[in-house]
Order: sequence, then C-alpha cells, then structure tokens
Amino acid sequence: MTQLLDLVGIFVFALSGALVGVRRRLDVVGMAVLASMTALGGGILRDLVLNVRPAAFFSVGYVVVPLAATVIVFFWHPHVLRVMPVVNVFDAAGLGLFCAVGTEKAMDAGLSPLHAVLLGVLTAVGGGVLRDVLSGQVPILLYDRQLYAVPALLGSVTMATLYALDLHGWPATLSAAVLAFGLRIAAVRFRLRAPLARGVTPQE
Repeated sequence: MTQLLDLVGIFVFALSGALVGVRRRLDVVGMAVLASMTALGGGILRDLVLNVRPAAFFSVGYVVVPLAATVIVFFWHPHVLRVMPVVNVFDAAGLGLFCAVGTEKAMDAGLSPLHAVLLGVLTAVGGGVLRDVLSGQVPILLYDRQLYAVPALLGSVTMATLYALDLHGWPATLSAAVLAFGLRIAAVRFRLRAPLARGVTPQE
C-alpha cells in the first residue's frame, strides 16, 4: 500500500510539473523533464540520504508514471485545467503524500523522529524546488507566499508521532497526508503565509 501511495504522489506531482511546462510554453521534452524532476526529485534526494538505491532507478513504475502524466497533460491540458483549475491542488496532493511517505520510510530506516521529519519535508519540497529552478522561477519554498513548507512540516510531524505511537500502515500515512493537503489548500484559499521580518511588507 505504501508503494501505491508513493506512485499516486508521483502522478500528481508529475501532473503539476507538466502543467508548469505548459504555462512556460515548453515542448514535450521540457514538459517530461519538469514532470519527472517534480515527481522524483524529492524521493531521490531522500533515498540518497538514507544510503539506499533510489526506487526511480530500479522500478519501472517510477519512470512510466511521470511519462504517462506528461502524455495526459500534453494532449488534454485544457481538460485537465478545467477539471482542476488550480495547479496548486495537484501540488498540495503530492506535498501531503510525499511528506507522509518520506517520513515513514525514514522511520523504517531507523532515523530518529526529528531527522525523519526533516527528511519527510525534503521529500515533499525537493521536487518542487527542482521544478521551479528548471522553469526559471524563484522556488516557492523561499518566499512561501501561501504556506508550502509549513504544511509539509506539520504532516511529517503527524506521521512521525503516529509511527512513534506504533500506528503504522496506510491509515496513518493517509491521515498525515490529508492533514498536510488540507493545510496547503487552506493556505492558498485564505492567503496564509509565514511571518516576514519585522518592518518588511509582503510583495503581491
């Protein structure tokens, strides 16, 4: 079940990356690169930290799923945007799933809850940072106009807490993922953001 959730997260992150490619008027190759980096970048970084071979390099599904998402967006992006008009919804879904799955994998590997939380956040935001850098945008992580890292952090903390209480498996993973997803969507809807330095006014 964990691998299935991982693939779902890869798919929604890949949709997000491919849609950014459409918005930046990239060709199909550029769309595939953004989709793959968004979907797989955070997980690859996590696995390298855990000193294990990244799943993307031995599982066919981890390669095929981003390519399938690219094909869907390439041919039907107007329909995708009509069904889900805000790209952030895809991003929030991937954010929630990846922070939970990343934290659980880190705990399975024997990391402390604190380090597992940090690795869960890295799993969730790493792909988005790579996507923004490759598409020539300031990574959303750095200005957090609508909370991005904070929902991932809270989702990872929830997952680590449930794991420490011996609550494992997909119900715990989904609970943490839904929490992070809901917080991210609320942040976009109500324009919530982390505080700026004293005396600094936000840029719109």
